[in-house]
Amino acid sequence: MDAHTNPLVNALRQRAATDPDRFWSNEARKLHWFQPWSRVFETDPPEFKWFSGGRTNLSYNCLDRHIESGRGGHAALIYENERGERRTFTYHELWIQVRRVAAALRGLGIQKGDRVAIYMPTMPEAIIAMLACARIGALHLVVFAGFGSGALSERIRLAGAKVLLTADVTYRKGRDTSLLEIVDAALREPGTEVEKVVILQRGPRSPTLRPGRDLLWSDFVRLATGQSDAYEPMEANDPAYILATSGTTAKPKLVIHVHGGYAVWINSCSEWVFGLNSHDIWWSTSDIGWVVGHSYIVYAPLIVGCSTVVFEGAIDHPGPQTFYRMIEEHGVTGLFTAPTAIRLLMGYGTEPAQSFDLHTLTRVFSAGEVLNPAAWEWMQVKLLRDRVPVVDHMWQTETGGPIFANPYGVSLLPIKPGSSGVPLPGVYAEIRTPEGGALAPGEKGIVVLTKPFPGLTPTIWKDPKRYRSDYWERIPGAYYTGDAAYVDEDGYFFFSGRADEIMKVAGHRIGTIEVENAFLRNPAVAEAGVIGKPDELRGEVICAFVTLKKGHEPSAEMKTQLIRTVRQEMGPVVVIGDIYFVPALPKTRSGKIMRRVLKSVLLDKEPGDVSTIEDEASVDEARRAWREMRAGMGSASPPS
Repeated sequence: MDAHTNPLVNALRQRAATDPDRFWSNEARKLHWFQPWSRVFETDPPEFKWFSGGRTNLSYNCLDRHIESGRGGHAALIYENERGERRTFTYHELWIQVRRVAAALRGLGIQKGDRVAIYMPTMPEAIIAMLACARIGALHLVVFAGFGSGALSERIRLAGAKVLLTADVTYRKGRDTSLLEIVDAALREPGTEVEKVVILQRGPRSPTLRPGRDLLWSDFVRLATGQSDAYEPMEANDPAYILATSGTTAKPKLVIHVHGGYAVWINSCSEWVFGLNSHDIWWSTSDIGWVVGHSYIVYAPLIVGCSTVVFEGAIDHPGPQTFYRMIEEHGVTGLFTAPTAIRLLMGYGTEPAQSFDLHTLTRVFSAGEVLNPAAWEWMQVKLLRDRVPVVDHMWQTETGGPIFANPYGVSLLPIKPGSSGVPLPGVYAEIRTPEGGALAPGEKGIVVLTKPFPGLTPTIWKDPKRYRSDYWERIPGAYYTGDAAYVDEDGYFFFSGRADEIMKVAGHRIGTIEVENAFLRNPAVAEAGVIGKPDELRGEVICAFVTLKKGHEPSAEMKTQLIRTVRQEMGPVVVIGDIYFVPALPKTRSGKIMRRVLKSVLLDKEPGDVSTIEDEASVDEARRAWREMRAGMGSASPPS
């Protein structure tokens, strides 16, 4: 049964299309409102508002309403880090801590509308701080705790943050990394002055405090004495938080998500896409520094009232058994991970999972980049033996939650490997040419959204002009996602990369992800990053940076084998220029391959801002491989 004929999915979509005001009112009533809205939707394109006049609060919907309904004793956060530390907070315990930090923030002078930067690992205190900010109407700006000083200072400056909350160290693969050194370097940059820096001590040594600026977390929470911990009723369109886009482009944008529409959207997606319920033990392996961490580690699971597993560390440290042990020991029922993580586990094979009982797991979801068919097949068939569905879906920082998905929570459609599913109710998507022309099924073009939906960012922080130009004026009358895809006859969307990463080889438009997926069909390949290189004859030829699995070595024979694999998958139109073997690809911390960096290496140019890269050494390795190739150490020549 395809997307067009499934009665349950069709009925939901039809209700959203026929009477959208009634549909979204019904969805919004699943949350708590202090005051009802006067209008469901109003717009003066490209500006729009949802639930105007309504009063609500994102943090209240996560905590207070569960306390009032008698569910305070249910586990809310289940925390573990790679060093074995574990803590569990019930809803009542989390509520108490959030109220205390909310009052302490007021003790620092933080008021409604102020910005608070949070530069902390994925840990309870960081989540408590997020919820506390939302409670009092302050905007939190979470900065991933793996970023360097340049990325941190830029985000603080753009946001105009008044206070910075941080920890002295973060843990990563057995190492302590000092965050305070990065904070001090960031705050020396012009325009990044903050009034206070609050430091959570984790390391064995007491941090050196800068007089007048720094205070320890323990002293910070004492400021709660005498301060109000009351929640702030927020107008539905008041910002709840700002968050930078993940950094595949050279300059980040600060996206806004609001108390009303955002909460409605992530709650609806929890039901439609993930089938989340209050009895779930839900684990998203993301980081709170990304929108996935905001929406599906913190806010949506707590709105639903389930238990959310919070893991600080690498899922393969000290070995891949960590991933499977977490599922077994915590009884995880729903899992949300990334294609990068699945490919990482695939590199270890299924043996590490054999000694663990994964019977509690009922479904797996993936997002971040396209889940390529080879990785999907490994997890779905080899690892999980078709016992539970492995479901891909697609969204962006700007959308707050999924916009394309296979709606597991409504009625699971047949899974098509490589597809991110179908548009969700209220999402109206089309494939257009760069000039805005319509395209038929099977024709590749740019994905646009023709109407706003409640989760869509209403603007960019302090830069509405950029919001209009980047999103609403590229293709007039539509929201420009920046992603390339085609839709099949059944309504499934197949994404092929960013629109600016589409390669044109001998007149054929070829997506980077399509070619990467072809490389991954070879059992020796762990990951591949593909870009186009200018070619006088063909326009562009394809160059690939390839990471091999353990037990496979780079060689001329391997290159020939890989070229044959790609040609077998995609035909002779895919002309391979060169293949470079590297130990790791440059990726953002959210797992997205930074193809612009690979392109800069190939063109012998500076890559620009690389502060968002997981491993900066990966850029040096790519340069080394390129220079060796240039020096004549075995270029890839297509087999005759």
